[in-house]
Amino acid sequence: MQRLLLPVWLALADLVYPRRCCVCHVPVAEGCFCQGCAGALPWVEAPYCKVCGEVYDGALTREFRCTNCSGRRLEFEFAVAACHAEEAMRELIHQFKYERRLHLRAALATLLLRTLEEPRLARENLAEWLLVPVPLHPSREADRDYNQSWELCQRLSRRTGIPAAKALVRTRETEAQAGLDREERLKNLRGAFAVQKPSRWRPPIDLQGRRILLVDDVFTTGATTNECARVLRREGGAEKVVVITVTRG
Repeated sequence: MQRLLLPVWLALADLVYPRRCCVCHVPVAEGCFCQGCAGALPWVEAPYCKVCGEVYDGALTREFRCTNCSGRRLEFEFAVAACHAEEAMRELIHQFKYERRLHLRAALATLLLRTLEEPRLARENLAEWLLVPVPLHPSREADRDYNQSWELCQRLSRRTGIPAAKALVRTRETEAQAGLDREERLKNLRGAFAVQKPSRWRPPIDLQGRRILLVDDVFTTGATTNECARVLRREGGAEKVVVITVTRG
């Protein structure tokens, strides 16, 4: 019944609150961006590192692994982002995370769809995968009223049919990652995540042998997502973890 009524409610909402571009706010007939802003989005384009997604400014016709990933043992298979965290995109992410602009989740989830077009994901049956958000510590989520990664997971799940689950929890607060070097970041995050345990109100989530799409808003150094992937694989028994994010810092 909800699915049948949804188009009606959306049509009524458009009459009362006409759609506007989420960047420049001009009216749009459909979608979340006007033609000009959509064309100006800083898309992540190949060539990029086959592991972390770092873009290479040059002409390459083969896969490569960047110097940051060389010699590192990473727990996720690879990471892919839709856009660079530049200008308008950086501002949209900031508004979504810190200014409670929850209406932006639709636009950001639409951008996140682009990551699923990455050739290594496009040939997978993603309906058999599981969307998992990077968790916030309960105190931080209480202050914010929501976890932006879970909001993206839910929207993406509705658009694609890929199931979503809060399979991870954050067990302790950590220092801000900004200003820390790679080793300090890894040490700061060690033991900060755990697999969600079942309870009377929460059914168990079977991660054994599952393929996971780990969802976050921004990928920077990859320290946080790498630790989440480690827990999903070593504690949860997941077969594979791929990181998808809206932007790459």
